[in-house]
Amino acid sequence: MAISDTPRAAPRPSSTRAARFGWVMFDWASQPFFTLVTTFVFAPYFASKVAADPVSGQAMWSAGVAVAGLMIALLSPILGAIADEAGPRKPWIVAFGALMAVASLGLWYAAPGRTDLAPLIVVAFVIGTVGAEFAAVFNNAMLPRLVGPDAVGRLSGRGWAMGYLGGLVSLVLALGFLVADPISGTTFFGLTPLFGLDAASHEGDRVVGPLTAVWFALFVLPLLFFTPDVPRGKPWGAAVKAGLGDLKGTLGLLKANRSLSQFLIANMLYTDGLVALFAFGGIYAAGILGWTTIEIGVFGILLTITGTIGCLIGGALDDRFGSRFVIGLALTILILASIGIVSIDKDRILFVIAVTPAVPGDGLYASTAEQLYLALGAVIGFAAGPLQAASRSLVARWAPAEHVGQFYGLFALSGKVTSFMAPAMVSLVTTVTASQRLGVSVLLAFFALGLILLSLVRRPAGT
Repeated sequence: MAISDTPRAAPRPSSTRAARFGWVMFDWASQPFFTLVTTFVFAPYFASKVAADPVSGQAMWSAGVAVAGLMIALLSPILGAIADEAGPRKPWIVAFGALMAVASLGLWYAAPGRTDLAPLIVVAFVIGTVGAEFAAVFNNAMLPRLVGPDAVGRLSGRGWAMGYLGGLVSLVLALGFLVADPISGTTFFGLTPLFGLDAASHEGDRVVGPLTAVWFALFVLPLLFFTPDVPRGKPWGAAVKAGLGDLKGTLGLLKANRSLSQFLIANMLYTDGLVALFAFGGIYAAGILGWTTIEIGVFGILLTITGTIGCLIGGALDDRFGSRFVIGLALTILILASIGIVSIDKDRILFVIAVTPAVPGDGLYASTAEQLYLALGAVIGFAAGPLQAASRSLVARWAPAEHVGQFYGLFALSGKVTSFMAPAMVSLVTTVTASQRLGVSVLLAFFALGLILLSLVRRPAGT
């Protein structure tokens, strides 16, 4: 197989509106795991209430992110290559989605102060992350069969936007009806938590794991019922043998394809930084600004709103100006906003400007530092969605129809092969310096290097 710089798309079967709706609903179904567990509710709760202290909690969580990333990097191309030969994607989506759901159920047992259970909780998180990410690989591989190359950007952007909306709705449900302040005993809406959830033992924070599992099982159904799958190919044994052999040849051809190789390396770096930034954004706010779960959750709601808007705008820009343009613009915005984030402390902004710190009982986001963190977070959300959607659509334009799963496996590889590096660097620097700010600041290098490498990629026609 020769890899060309000219974008190619899979031949389109009859792609109905229902088929496309089913496809974008996967993002809606899977996003709560990343919104509720990885970022805004469970991760900060784990670091502040389950682990011995926020610093060690951030270090343990980052180690878990790193291990999950390494597993995904090693196995994604292999599974994608096998799936190309075997055919259907949906069985893989169901299997890995079930793995994510079962692991999420286990997060319920992360009671506050159970430092003895902390390692097991991190293991469950790793398993859940692997399941969610592998399911996404096979969902992504269905994209080129649904629309032509002139509409890939918009459909990919709509998928990410639907994911952000799913995260938003799940977050509002969690904060408004489940997660309660341990002092007042009421949720953000001033209600008693549903199902008799106990605020003192943080049952609302813990129940987001089971909520994620049920949510996925329910909302993945439109994909399974309405979206056409790839026809069945070779038997399992033959598919494994052929897939592994074909993958070896494809990896060898990457050396001859400078554009694709440079893009995958750039994607490797900026995706590492983005995943770590979202993984530690809530943890950082909890440690630096003392935010509670509700404050972090409202922050997450804002990010999902701006992320949804960014995805829709970015999808239109993608089809008009190309994926590479959208990726570069998003990275530039992320770099500037991230510099602003690490410049914030309780009593200082932009590194040198002194401000009055927040006082208990002074209201939601009452201090200048909190307000600036909120604004910069909104900007990060606006840029992050288009960055990921445009990267996905660029691969769809490049992928040969007969090897689309393999290409998305390589795409996942590039996004995960060093994904342990950013969390590991955050963990190492946080541990050595005992500073969350210095730990998170290392992510700037990942964005900057990704942008530099992206600028070297030769722009293929039509992207």
